[in-house]
Amino acid sequence: MMKTMKNIDSFTHVRGESLFVDDLITRQDTLYGLVFDSPKAHGKIKHVDYTKAEQVKGVVKIFTYKDILGENQIGGIIPDEPLWAEDEVHFWGQPIAFIVATSEAIAKKARLLIDIEIEELSVITTAKEAKEKQSFINTPRSFSLGDTDAAFSDCDYVIEGETFSNGQEHLYLETQGCYAVPQENGSIKITSSTQGPTAVQKTAAKVLGVPMHKIEIDVIRLGGGFGGKEDQATPWSVMAAVAVQHLNKPVKYILNRHDDMRMTGKRHPYSSFFKIGLDKNLKIVAFEAEFLQNAGAAADLSPAIAERTLFHATNSYFVPNVSTTVYSCKTNLPPNTAFRGFGGPQGMFVIESAIAKAADTIGIDKRKIQEANLLAENDEFSYGQIATNVEAQNTWFTAKEKFELDKLEKEITDFNANNAHFKKGISLMPVTFGISFTNTMMNHARALIHIYQDGSVGVSTGAVEMGQSVNTKMLQVAQNALGISANKVKLETTNTTRVANTSPSAASSTADLNGKAVLKACTALLERLAIVASKMVTADVSKISFQEDYVFVDGKKSKITWEAIVAQAMAERIALSENAHYATPVIHFDKTKEKGHPFAYHVYGTAITSVTVDCVRGTYEIDSVKIVHDFGESMNFGVDIGQVEGALAQGIGWMTMEEISYNSDGRLLSNALSTYKVPDIFSAPKTIETIAVETDGNDMAIHKSKAVGEPPLMYGIGAYFAIQQAVKAFNKNYKLKFDSPFTPEKVLMGLYEK
Repeated sequence: MMKTMKNIDSFTHVRGESLFVDDLITRQDTLYGLVFDSPKAHGKIKHVDYTKAEQVKGVVKIFTYKDILGENQIGGIIPDEPLWAEDEVHFWGQPIAFIVATSEAIAKKARLLIDIEIEELSVITTAKEAKEKQSFINTPRSFSLGDTDAAFSDCDYVIEGETFSNGQEHLYLETQGCYAVPQENGSIKITSSTQGPTAVQKTAAKVLGVPMHKIEIDVIRLGGGFGGKEDQATPWSVMAAVAVQHLNKPVKYILNRHDDMRMTGKRHPYSSFFKIGLDKNLKIVAFEAEFLQNAGAAADLSPAIAERTLFHATNSYFVPNVSTTVYSCKTNLPPNTAFRGFGGPQGMFVIESAIAKAADTIGIDKRKIQEANLLAENDEFSYGQIATNVEAQNTWFTAKEKFELDKLEKEITDFNANNAHFKKGISLMPVTFGISFTNTMMNHARALIHIYQDGSVGVSTGAVEMGQSVNTKMLQVAQNALGISANKVKLETTNTTRVANTSPSAASSTADLNGKAVLKACTALLERLAIVASKMVTADVSKISFQEDYVFVDGKKSKITWEAIVAQAMAERIALSENAHYATPVIHFDKTKEKGHPFAYHVYGTAITSVTVDCVRGTYEIDSVKIVHDFGESMNFGVDIGQVEGALAQGIGWMTMEEISYNSDGRLLSNALSTYKVPDIFSAPKTIETIAVETDGNDMAIHKSKAVGEPPLMYGIGAYFAIQQAVKAFNKNYKLKFDSPFTPEKVLMGLYEK
């Protein structure tokens, strides 16, 4: 069992000493950037007059697409997004120019003096309208299993319905930002707040028209990312790099909160339609869903996110006949992007809504349908993977037993019978979430490890620390493997020169991929050191191990220290550096057939959510969330519990109060913390209790410690259905609706609808 460890950043975090991009000491000749963005959602640029802005003292240069020496293109999956608009604008907030000045204040003053004339064109803001107008990012994707058409004819119950789940603002504490500094011979070093250092490097090289080796990306840590800095951290760094290429001076750009919220994409809103069929035993026989994903004005990561929606469309249930299709709809909103869960939550919300409507139609408790259809060993997912090591039923029944569900439900029934103006509701939310990048080629990582002459160790990986404590876990892996004290190990910044061609820190795979690479590098180093040690103690190599900063022989501590063995290795000219590569085995997916084995493993869990609704005001409180979660064999339970609780709060926020709002012209209305509500201490659950389900873990996870970043967010979906149950308890005439977030305004209307 690996010894757990406190988050290695906690000491400097609480003292305000941790470094972020904005904390870097800047060179004396540093300039400051600011984007001039479109004041319209769609139109042709007729004329832009920069004259007044350029005359402001301190303005050095205003960059546009005309200054790009390479390609004016930052699109990743699909090359459909210019760095700076050329002849047309496609969303309110689209970058048109980049003002570089001697101070940010001067740049802001100049921005107000730019005159622009735009011939406005029609604006699409919703996915439904986009589909009507056949406005799509790419061709639709479909997964299927069995024969839904034939299966529906045999069902005892067939229910259809519609859902809507709104977007969500990432609201990372640290806004987007970068600091680009010229180096020798035309090279540029960019310190970026990005989850994807290689994406920034590759895109900057393309736009600047230089080889990738001319661009160095360094990431210290992020003050939060949640997916919002996977691809959308890229343009700001590239803009700064273009300016550096021309001016040969450092350029810093840190977005303020209003600019960040206006110009960046969010979690995708989805309009979806479902059809679910059950037999008399409440078995789900068939399920169909059509997902309309509001992608925004360019692809960004929408195609990959849409794909994961299909992967998780049946959540924790086995359905023998499935037909699901997703459309990435092109609208005139900022390109929507990755957000914790990456399309999975939107898919799960639909099937949970379908089950809720089916239960209401039949006149039974929703959980009876849920329980009757939970995944079992060797069930097949609609994408062809066979479910193994399944914990869906284990977590469900453990939650019911450990948290005494029958008692909880009786307490709620009694409360509702005795209270006229307050009603309680309860729901169960099972979660099954696949772990791996669904794009198979992205499932790889490298680690570079140096053992220095004094025995201290430097560890470089492609993992980006963004508050999830991945550096702590990497340190644990290295320390445990090498058998040395934690204070001998240092986690370096994430740097494209030290570790190249990285996948982004995303998909809940960062610890697995990079941890396996660290372990592989450490193992190679130990094999070399063991040969040296065997000669020093005159013992067979097989009997050598390293523990507690000493060489052990046949399980017994010798007198030879770690430092001594490193010194001897140096004397013998043994390599004390190792670069290891890890690629996830087994996984594959054939997009031509939409079948394969895309996930290394699945994470399972069940949450029981209880709420109280004030039926006079329409407000509500989350009384408790009780979770049984599949951690595998957690290597750091404290860190993992923090991830569960943080993800849960974010999921509850998405389902209950975080309401993105654009007007019909495509202008963001929820553009500040005064108009966009996120959970605070008063809206958090009064109690959160998390139990680790007993399991053998999974060898595909690092030290059998399963990924934990994204899966718990989906527990928050349970809050929606618990509130809905409370509303129904007050107003028998309430017709179930599946339109999230379930804000107090919607609750109040539901409480008194006739």
